[in-house]
Amino acid sequence: MNDNRPIGVFDSGVGGLTVAREIKRLLPHENIIYFGDTKHLPYGDKSKETITKFTKKITKFLVKQNCKAIVVACNSATSNSIEAIREAAGDTLVIDVINPVAKKVAYELHQKIGVIATKATVNSHAYQSYIKKYNRHLKVIELATPLLVPIIEEGFRNTPVSKNALESYLSYKKFEDIDTIILGCTHYPLIEKEVNAVFQGRVKVVDSPLIVVNELIHEMEKDNLMGNSPNPTYQFYLSDYTENFAKLAKQIFGKSISLEQKKL
Repeated sequence: MNDNRPIGVFDSGVGGLTVAREIKRLLPHENIIYFGDTKHLPYGDKSKETITKFTKKITKFLVKQNCKAIVVACNSATSNSIEAIREAAGDTLVIDVINPVAKKVAYELHQKIGVIATKATVNSHAYQSYIKKYNRHLKVIELATPLLVPIIEEGFRNTPVSKNALESYLSYKKFEDIDTIILGCTHYPLIEKEVNAVFQGRVKVVDSPLIVVNELIHEMEKDNLMGNSPNPTYQFYLSDYTENFAKLAKQIFGKSISLEQKKL
């Protein structure tokens, strides 16, 4: 029996599209509802209480949309509010973006791991805590990179602006001998090639969206939630319409997407 209810995905902006894109690729017969809280982005410079208030409202909205699973495609939301989100979701399956990545990285052959993320994620030390829960011998170096989300949201990828910011951040002295780097914000896979260029291929860049969606598939199969829609729909809601979001969403999902502004 197929469950064709939609999968809900949310983030503060365009970053979660990297996860939604992977859901579309690996689960081509699933319906998706995406909520981008563009009115309140970035979450990374906001307090835990504020992030929790916003994300609980979004979660309740996605539950009302009859979502069978919710992917919290935001590291700042995961690191600060995941328990409140799970509570708001009730019986709905919730997948976060930190634990699956931490688990996979912890069991691979790494020695020193770098993490770049928003201030909210770094201040929570979520990656360090999760990774060391699975492998306490690993060294984890976290660095807040707050300029990257605005650079991506404003469309300055692959420009001297993004290049200079990345070179400045990634020259961090404690990153000198890392063998792996986690892009601890769902926006950052959009600049993965630029990160690779700075490290010149010396450092493994973790493919977080792939890991997260594989975890989603595993949990959906376990709970008999897999769908088989012959013509899947992709519905996008924004708390504030932005041209950059519309442009990126259409690049990833095609011209047929439905984009609607929604106040919660």
